[in-house]
Amino acid sequence: MDRAQKEKVVEELGQIFESSGVVVVAHYAGLTVAEMQDLRARARDVGGSVRVAKNRLAKIALQGQPCESMTELLTGMTVLTYSEDPVAAAKVAEDFAKENKKFEILGGAMGETALDRAGVEAVSKMPSREELIASIVGCIGAPASNIAGAIGAPASNIASILSTIEDKAAA
Repeated sequence: MDRAQKEKVVEELGQIFESSGVVVVAHYAGLTVAEMQDLRARARDVGGSVRVAKNRLAKIALQGQPCESMTELLTGMTVLTYSEDPVAAAKVAEDFAKENKKFEILGGAMGETALDRAGVEAVSKMPSREELIASIVGCIGAPASNIAGAIGAPASNIASILSTIEDKAAA
């Protein structure tokens, strides 16, 4: 890799660190190509990505970034799992680590906040952006359905009262 390629990689990594909601750092020694492809596919399905980069270049890219504190995690064979959604990459990494013991999560960063192993696990248990949107829509929609039910209820009450009066009159 020549100097121009290295500069390009550092620039790409800098953009990743700057724009990602969460970055998870893990060791991947011993994973097969198929297992790495599975991890990449899972990350892609939730709008995230997986990147293997030289630690030296990643450390250079981290200089001056909000998540610079995770520099100490970049030792050995590391892989970065990241996404704009602050929860998606952590969930993918946690799920993959549960199924594959060769994938060892070291920690990561969420904005300026450094995450240790327990921090990544805690973030992965938070609801994702889609889940939060669904719950908000449910909260917004609930009063409307209650109003519709309240409006329709008197009509059904009147109908049952009229039906009862009619039955008494017929008897």
